[in-house]
Amino acid sequence: MPMLWNWQLPSWPKFTYNSKNLAQKERRFLLGLGGTTAFLKNLDKSDYERFIVEILSQEGIESSKIEGEVLDRESLQSSIKRHFGLNLNVDSRREGKKESGMAELLCSVYESYQQPLTHEMLWNWHSMLFKDHSQIDEPGKYRTHIEPMQIVSRRYDQPKVFFEAPPSAQVPHEMTLFIDWFNSAEAFDSILGRAAIAHVYFESIHPFEDGNGRVGRALVEKILSQGIGKPALIAVSKVLEQRKKEYYAALEKCNQTLEAEELVDFFSDAILQAAGESIRLLNFLIEKAKILLALSGQLNARQEKSLLRIFEAGPSGFKGGLSAENYIAITKTSRATATRDLADLVAKGALVKTGELRHTRYWLKIQ
Repeated sequence: MPMLWNWQLPSWPKFTYNSKNLAQKERRFLLGLGGTTAFLKNLDKSDYERFIVEILSQEGIESSKIEGEVLDRESLQSSIKRHFGLNLNVDSRREGKKESGMAELLCSVYESYQQPLTHEMLWNWHSMLFKDHSQIDEPGKYRTHIEPMQIVSRRYDQPKVFFEAPPSAQVPHEMTLFIDWFNSAEAFDSILGRAAIAHVYFESIHPFEDGNGRVGRALVEKILSQGIGKPALIAVSKVLEQRKKEYYAALEKCNQTLEAEELVDFFSDAILQAAGESIRLLNFLIEKAKILLALSGQLNARQEKSLLRIFEAGPSGFKGGLSAENYIAITKTSRATATRDLADLVAKGALVKTGELRHTRYWLKIQ
């Protein structure tokens, strides 16, 4: 008997899972978002805007990274800021085409989350991703090639077909069914479950020649935002990149079955983790504002420059902590001056010191 892919099964596309098993995770997700809302109220306008730019850029960078494409963070953030009118003095000539396209997609998902999904919306997203990309013959269109759309291992000596998507001729029909399901009221059983099923459903159709993963993860963001009635502002792709082997394994388990319990379980955990990291980033921005306000007028130019540089590294800070060598490199000062400056920052409560001698490191004093 020939092997059947999920889309060849009689009950396609009815993926199944036990929504009752998600009840506790769903409550945690919604409670966490309530906490996010409370944190957002404590941010001033500039930090709120910084948070949006940071979350969107994290999502774009990590979603691209999953596909092996590296985006420049500064260029991507510059494009996002320009889109929202947050940095009108930015030199758009410094923005890369890949980063500009991803910024358009991210901002479109953010701004249009309430709108129903359409073919045109998906085509536009794909066009944004691949504008001026020579490797795509027709950006913004579903695939039309006759050859099978296969996911194949990269081993040349023993190539293995992990999955084969529906033939190109079937894609328009399959996508119409997908869009109808996506927009239907019946699909709102569970926000977390719906996000997971929408992703595997879309990836199983694999409607585009390239970029299916990035568009599919954008759909996850859209679903979460629709489910809570506002932009979700969590970078799910950051967690999926961190757990990429688990992510691919979970998707692969659905290649020949419509039973999606393990996929939904994995995705729910990933979304909860992303929501937790979002709150962590918000707390970081609030504490940053407190530190800068408390030290206003008390720092010399070197100390201020170094602190801002540390803040740019985000909640995780410098990998391994800030060393005297880091400080010297940032401020272009002498070792003796760096030692005095760092000791003063510790005394003022901005930094915490750990270790001794060459193992001495400094960390932001974040609650």
